Amino acid sequence: MVSTLTNVTEARNSAGFVRKINAMEATGTLFGWAFGDSAREDDQVYVDGLRHEALENARQAARSKGFDVEPGSEVFTILSAGDALVDIDTAPDNLVVRCTVKLTGEGASKVHAEGPMNG
Repeated sequence: MVSTLTNVTEARNSAGFVRKINAMEATGTLFGWAFGDSAREDDQVYVDGLRHEALENARQAARSKGFDVEPGSEVFTILSAGDALVDIDTAPDNLVVRCTVKLTGEGASKVHAEGPMNG
């Protein structure tokens, strides 16, 4: 995974030791999810609704961790039966929409979407 941390400053206190401070602009990543009916994966309006649901799920997960979502950072992945990336047979209704977003806020650089869940 590529680090999004590009701005680290060093702060020195009067005791002389150095403490690294992550910039407030540092970002992390988080997943949001929506599950749907694979029979409707060709229905663009339906899939757009699932994308909206996945993005809202990501926003709620971010808020629950005390972060904001960077506007426009969302990236969607749609997995359906037959995709080789995951074992989709165990997913509800066999259509999964994953939304990856960038997080902002203090400590966001320590949170990274990993595997099927958020890290």
